[in-house]
Amino acid sequence: MRKGPVGSTTDGSGLSGDRIVAAGSTARVLVAATARALRGDDCADLGHPTPFSRFAGAPEPVRRAAAARAAGRIALAPAQVAEVDAERVAGWIVDQYPAGRWPGVVLGSPHGAAVHLAVALGVPWLPAGFELTVHWTRGAVDRPRAALDHGAALAGRLLAANRDVHVRQVHCPASRGASAGATVALAVRWRALPGAYARFLADRLEPAAPVLLLHDARTWPVLDEGAGHSFQVGTPASGLDPVDFHPDAHALRQVLRSAGGDSAHWAPPDVSCPAAYGENGVESGFEHNAREWTGRHGHPLHRVLVPQPDALSAATADLYRRWLRRAGKTGDRLVVECGRLLDPWQVVRAGLVPYWCENATRRRVQGAEWWLAGSEPFSSVDVLPEPPGVRSPALAGLPQWLAVAGFGRRRRALDRASARGYPVTSVPTRRATEVLRNQPYDLPTPPPLRMAEALAALRDAGAHQGLLVS
Repeated sequence: MRKGPVGSTTDGSGLSGDRIVAAGSTARVLVAATARALRGDDCADLGHPTPFSRFAGAPEPVRRAAAARAAGRIALAPAQVAEVDAERVAGWIVDQYPAGRWPGVVLGSPHGAAVHLAVALGVPWLPAGFELTVHWTRGAVDRPRAALDHGAALAGRLLAANRDVHVRQVHCPASRGASAGATVALAVRWRALPGAYARFLADRLEPAAPVLLLHDARTWPVLDEGAGHSFQVGTPASGLDPVDFHPDAHALRQVLRSAGGDSAHWAPPDVSCPAAYGENGVESGFEHNAREWTGRHGHPLHRVLVPQPDALSAATADLYRRWLRRAGKTGDRLVVECGRLLDPWQVVRAGLVPYWCENATRRRVQGAEWWLAGSEPFSSVDVLPEPPGVRSPALAGLPQWLAVAGFGRRRRALDRASARGYPVTSVPTRRATEVLRNQPYDLPTPPPLRMAEALAALRDAGAHQGLLVS
């Protein structure tokens, strides 16, 4: 039998979800980690295809070329964009969860603490969108207008076959480095609850099971002409401010120099909305449709508005500490995770308190420091800094990560493999599993949290940080 092309579905009707969703994207890793934890598995088989360890000491041009080639290998070809089916992606996501009925579900923006929350509740986590990358053959990291032109054409093909999505294009050399000139990054957000999600909720939720919707409320200047495609230069996750992407900004010159660009060519398009939700926001139609569906089917819906990632990370860490102590455990051992370096099953197995940093920027690491400074001390602190693979003036240095580990009273550990070659190398998700497997067992695991307990804890712990729970 003749085999179909790689990435096609078995019936030849289009690309599979596995091929569409960008390898290593945050939402993809978080779904995989949650599904494994609910099966009682860790993340030992998870990685992402950016093996730059051997390029840590290479000249910058060599390292940039390697990054661009690696990004191109996992990106879609422009001709494949028309084959993207967002409904098929939703089906691929829900199919990763084990069979059975669930006492609830967590939906919304990608956030590692949301995954830890879902695992404590014993429920799935479903993202409100996904990321894909597409080849940009004649791309340039310092040409945002050219990126917009190329991305708008790609978005038009995608939207022609997917009317219920919005496509947010993100051009950010600060967070993507040289790959921003080799590929176009598109954040695809559902504007309504996809059919596969609705069927999953109808078939797999227990009667009256609650639904928790998490919304990343960070804003960013955006160009949106109302055609279903919007464009932003930079991102809140870059650790920089919108003004830092101005042609005269010193930070931009540093970023472009590192990515192989020239600030003299930088001419971003005008914005139409100075404070739109960023790429990880939830579409209002998605929220409205979810609220409408849950109301019709007797499932209470609760919303958590997250002003900054640190707020949810801190509130979830506090929640875990209470949950563990109520089960007779110490709650005195902390793991500070970063980006894709997390393993929710190993965290629960070892009785650890998890604090998740969105990435390795100074702002996110400072968030962990401030929370630790105001918390009851931990006897041990293990830190897993994910090297971003790029250089940026917004990144935390290793001394700042060491300062986080220094809050441990007895044990202070910074993972050496993650620190080696930081920040330009890369380590797979399974590195977190390898580190956490060395933690002593603390079994049995606590009984699952009830949603009412979790909401009360989030209100209590997150109120002073601006976390809005309704």
